Order: sequence, then C-alpha cells, then structure tokens
Amino acid sequence: INDSEGHPSSSHQTLKGTSKWATSLESLLEDPEGVKRFREFLKKEFSEENVLFWLACEEFKKTEGKKQMQEKAKEIYTTFLSSKASSQVNVEGQSRLSETILDTPHPLMFQKLQDQIFNLMKYDSYSRFLKSDIFLNHKKCEEQEENPPEAQTAAKRASRIYNT
Repeated sequence: INDSEGHPSSSHQTLKGTSKWATSLESLLEDPEGVKRFREFLKKEFSEENVLFWLACEEFKKTEGKKQMQEKAKEIYTTFLSSKASSQVNVEGQSRLSETILDTPHPLMFQKLQDQIFNLMKYDSYSRFLKSDIFLNHKKCEEQEENPPEAQTAAKRASRIYNT
C-alpha cells in the first residue's frame, strides 16, 4: 500500500513526538526530545541515573580504539557501577563486575547490565512516564500546534455558514 506520493505507507513512519514515544521505550529513546523529557521525568523520580547509564552504554558501544574504550569503560564504572559511584545504578551482579575487566574492554562488556536497566525502565518508569504531567502536557502542546484554535474556529464558522 502506498501513500499519495507513491511511498510505502506505514503507521510508524507518520508517528511523531509523543505518539511515537507512546509506541515503545525504544522509540522514545531514539528521539532526542523524548530522551530529554524522559530524563526530566526520571529526575523527579530520583532515578535519572538509569537513562544516563543506558545512554553511556550506547555511546560506549560506538567507541573505537583500546585506549578510548578503557577511558570510557572506567568512566562508566566509576560513575554508575562502583560502590562509590556518584550516580550508582541498581543492578544485580553489580559487585561481580570487578575493576580488572576495565583493562580489557570490549563493546558489549556492559550489555547485561544495560539490559537490566532497560527492563527496569521499560516495566517500571516508562509506564508511569506515559501517565505523567511531563508527557501529557507535551502531548497537549503538540496537539495544539497541529490543530491551532484559530483553524478550529474558522472551520466551525465555515460549517455554520454552509449548514444554515
């Protein structure tokens, strides 16, 4: 099925902003504005470190060069995973990840922990985010931008003129 311009039509292609964010946590995390709003929400819930850790792990996977990987791995460990971490995330098996692993980093070394945090966000924070004032107010603003009040009143006036 194609749209009027001959492009394949897909409901996911046309979804933007809050509509797209509401489809899945993955869609939310793909949108910089969605991440910003989700962080804002998590900050209020005192769990912003979860999304920051997830984002740091995503960035880490793209890191090239052993020295850069070692530096970023150490930064992730000290910020989120060590017992003295400033923004410690709550993951199982955290204590089993020793600092010695930082000497031989690889792109997926944090994957298991990242998956735990993703699932924590997906099944806990994300559903609350979709009901939050932050999300609902942003959605309302989007809807007003798409359907400005002037356009609605003009349409109503037109319908009254033609339906009398």
